[in-house]
Amino acid sequence: MPVENVSEENESGAGADSPATEQARLAALIGELSALSTEQADTARGDLDLLPTLDLVRAMNAEDRRVPDAVAAQADRIAEAVDGITERFRRGGRLIYLGAGTAGRVGVLDASECPPTFGTDPDMVVGLIAGGEAAIRSAVENAEDDDRAAAESLRALGVGADDTVVGISASGRTPYVLGGLAYAREAGAFTVAIAANADSAIGAAADVPIEVVVGPEFVTGSTRLKAGTAQKLVVNMLSTLSMIRLGKTYRGVMVDLQATNEKLRARSVRTLIQLTGAAQDDAVRALGEAGGSVKLALLMLFTGASAEAAAAALSAAGGVLRDAIAALS
Repeated sequence: MPVENVSEENESGAGADSPATEQARLAALIGELSALSTEQADTARGDLDLLPTLDLVRAMNAEDRRVPDAVAAQADRIAEAVDGITERFRRGGRLIYLGAGTAGRVGVLDASECPPTFGTDPDMVVGLIAGGEAAIRSAVENAEDDDRAAAESLRALGVGADDTVVGISASGRTPYVLGGLAYAREAGAFTVAIAANADSAIGAAADVPIEVVVGPEFVTGSTRLKAGTAQKLVVNMLSTLSMIRLGKTYRGVMVDLQATNEKLRARSVRTLIQLTGAAQDDAVRALGEAGGSVKLALLMLFTGASAEAAAAALSAAGGVLRDAIAALS
């Protein structure tokens, strides 16, 4: 359940909770944490600090191998989320991640990598983290307990029915995430929850709950480990697969990237050569005429169309290269 924010009156000491009330609140929180699979201790591993380093590596790797299977068990719900995200992207909507700590950083990372990978506008995929920009690098105390902060950020973004909001929380009970999901649903947005525990509070608060149960962490309670890995695998799927559905890849290759530096220019030319069989000089010339757009250059090389005709065909095809090739052929 969301935790009430401490009022200014309480901070000054006036009207502060009694010791008995504080003890009761602490006991309740301990009880909640004790019920979470991610907070359990795996006593079968014994004293890790006594193991040789190679045994530690093997033991940790064995735990990490459990994560892909746990993600696979949620395939149906991940597919449902991808379809919902894609539908809203096609209506001009956005994908907005929100989380605290590791979960927030996972969302910010995925959002930041979409523009260079898929040529998207930076506002198309957004990452919100409890505590703001400073929390990306350093812990911001109590930020995750603010059940109103995410709602305020979503309100500022003008979240509505064309958007998707994905709440990420290993425990599945983070107040920041719960508050954000509640606001998003009220605003009519499509909501998705990614948790590492079953029957989570955020799962109950979302249209699509993705609960990847990874079990006890290698270091008890350190949810940056298996839970964090599971979160990264799931958001990889949400963004990448929705972009594939939008036609931002062709035959498994990134075709909406922009050649903005030497490495990307070389990758772009290589992509043109691989997919079309064109000579390097022809690939370089097409890329230049296409203004650095790999997708446009591909269409020109596949069909022999001018940059203007190819651009018009791509626009008519909604940016889907395969459909544009068919139209010009």
